[in-house]
Amino acid sequence: MSELRVIARHATTVLVGQLAVIAFGVTDTIVAGRYSEHALAALSVGSAVYMTVFVALMGVLQALLPTWAELHGAQQHHELGRSVRQAFYLALAGMCVGAFALLFPGALLHFTEVPAALEGDVLRYLGVLVFALPASLLFRMWGTLNQSLGHPRLVTALQAFSLVVKIPLSIWFVFGGFGFPALGVVGCAWATVFVQWMMVLLALWMLRTQDMYKPYRIWQALEAPHWPTIAEFARLGVPGGLSVLVEVTSFTLMALFIARQGAIATAAHQICGNLAAVMYMVPLSLAIATSARVSFWLGSGDPKKARGAARTGFKVAISMAAMMCTALFAARAHIASVYSPNPEVVAVATGMLAWVTLFHIGDASQAMCVFVMRCYRVTVAPLIAYCVFLWGIGLVGGYTLAYDGLGPIAAQHSPAAFWQAAAIALVMLAPILAAILWRAARRYPAK
Repeated sequence: MSELRVIARHATTVLVGQLAVIAFGVTDTIVAGRYSEHALAALSVGSAVYMTVFVALMGVLQALLPTWAELHGAQQHHELGRSVRQAFYLALAGMCVGAFALLFPGALLHFTEVPAALEGDVLRYLGVLVFALPASLLFRMWGTLNQSLGHPRLVTALQAFSLVVKIPLSIWFVFGGFGFPALGVVGCAWATVFVQWMMVLLALWMLRTQDMYKPYRIWQALEAPHWPTIAEFARLGVPGGLSVLVEVTSFTLMALFIARQGAIATAAHQICGNLAAVMYMVPLSLAIATSARVSFWLGSGDPKKARGAARTGFKVAISMAAMMCTALFAARAHIASVYSPNPEVVAVATGMLAWVTLFHIGDASQAMCVFVMRCYRVTVAPLIAYCVFLWGIGLVGGYTLAYDGLGPIAAQHSPAAFWQAAAIALVMLAPILAAILWRAARRYPAK
């Protein structure tokens, strides 16, 4: 089977699952928007905080994919199983850090000047999502294992099934009915808790019963922490997680800074952010599939085939990004109207979606670069580049354009300023990351 077909099949399977997960957010956004503009604004802020915490911790666990894929390629099955068990300690630490961040977000909300009218609902929303975090991280760990083995189908099946459960639960809990009171935006959080625990319990049952896991002997007594192994996980995972944290905060802090502009601006930003996240699932899926193949070939001692797999993944990712951006630009007004019946929200969102198309081109390129760089154990350089471009140019630049003005350019007092700066930052970042990756791949030694 050609490398293109292997990557495409793997990526397509992952994409279906990722779209099911991102549909959680789409569902909550539409349901909250139909409930009230206030609920949509509170969801925008609350989900921004939650995603900052969860995605950063997810990045730590996702960074283990190259390690497990290399062990798989080298046929070290028992060592892979032991590595998975040791990674549980990393997930446990992440649960503790994440729970603290979600229970005490006050400093962040005050720093970004989130309106007091939203704080109550935001705090209640995050307080409920604390219960979803452990299940979310354990499920991500199981998903990363399956992706490293090149078998993401079980993950996708569970994610698709969970969406079928999530949609009616969110509607029921938000609007109430059948003797159940309307919970507003907090209902979205309770629906997420229920679905996440359902998914992880089914995943554990599969891990215990499916034949595909037996060669790795994963289901054994948990050993004491092996600190050299955990230190190696940290060396790869912590910079990877911090890179994701910078990436996500450059995006989610936009929502918190925009919140001071009122419900219309916040709701419009939530629409753009949701669409950007949906589109990102395509390059993310390709990046996961490509990195699994690159690490497999590196573990097999064939860096030339690894480079070939990387080139194939990049060609597909850039082609897909170009097609999706063209479609979004042409249909942006119609798409915005699906999210909200308010013509003011639709008008603001339509203008910003033009910038989302440019944003996605850079986003797709950098995602591919960062995932493949992890295969070559390059983690610090992208972290530094993220800090400079995503925080320095994207977030600070967006804040400056929105509220202070830049030289002869007057302050816009519009959420569009943040999308403009973020798009420019990503387009500048992508070729720099590509150059770092090319150098690392050419220098990687054959075994």
